[in-house]
Amino acid sequence: MIPHSELILNSDASIYHLNLLPEDIASKIILVGDPDRVDSVSKIFDSVRVKKQKREFVTHTGSYQGKEITVISTGIGTDNIDIVLNELDALVNIDLKKREVKTNLTSLDIVRVGTSGSIQAEIDIDTFLVSEFGLGMDGMMNAYDYDNRSDEQEINLDFSDYLFDEEIDLCLPYCFGAHTDLLKKFSELKKGITLTHNGFYAPQGRQLRAERAYPDYIDAMVKFKTKYGQITNFEMETAGIYGLSSVLGHKAISLSLILANRSKGQFSEKYKEKMDDLIQLAVDRI
Repeated sequence: MIPHSELILNSDASIYHLNLLPEDIASKIILVGDPDRVDSVSKIFDSVRVKKQKREFVTHTGSYQGKEITVISTGIGTDNIDIVLNELDALVNIDLKKREVKTNLTSLDIVRVGTSGSIQAEIDIDTFLVSEFGLGMDGMMNAYDYDNRSDEQEINLDFSDYLFDEEIDLCLPYCFGAHTDLLKKFSELKKGITLTHNGFYAPQGRQLRAERAYPDYIDAMVKFKTKYGQITNFEMETAGIYGLSSVLGHKAISLSLILANRSKGQFSEKYKEKMDDLIQLAVDRI
């Protein structure tokens, strides 16, 4: 039995942070960062049967062309991804009354729809990019035991050797790939290696007043090459989604609208229109 301190439920037996019951979600999940973006997804549905919110976690479940879809806002960062992925998994793979893991496990299809900034000059703003790999510089997956797993989604990428001549003290990177089944559904999109950070400013090479510890960080990332390709973009969730989905046995993919080109200093002026197009694509293909 899983202790009450580990599996926390609300008074109505819903899962603690998401405030959801098992029957509230579908097996097809769209994750968005911005709570306001949930409405932008669910307005496409033919009908909506569930609308719930707790904190930044807004959930709508409905039907679209004969398939049930749940859209959930995660907020920003892999700390929130840790909550959302574990609680979604608990809803389908743990008997909440008995507090026991089910014998027959359910695999969810999870599609992140978000925004990102490219670091390669040739990747234009308003591009739709699918993350073939998520490279985590946020540290979240280092709390999980995945080293001994044999999983095609886990990528052995020796990141540290490629970065700086000087010693760098950020964190131990980890790398996971998109699930191949979902990757095939978005095969026409630009593919890349997405670098996931634990912050928006200095962790992604930005500087306002607080000085960066590594002023050459972006240049080093632009030059970084492996047999899988180059780092294409920065954001704050993808690697965590890929890592936890792999450990928990779910299928995941991350789609990004490129809002900014860091190399050229450009920012999109029509991102709302383009985001609607990306949402429609995700809803059609999930």
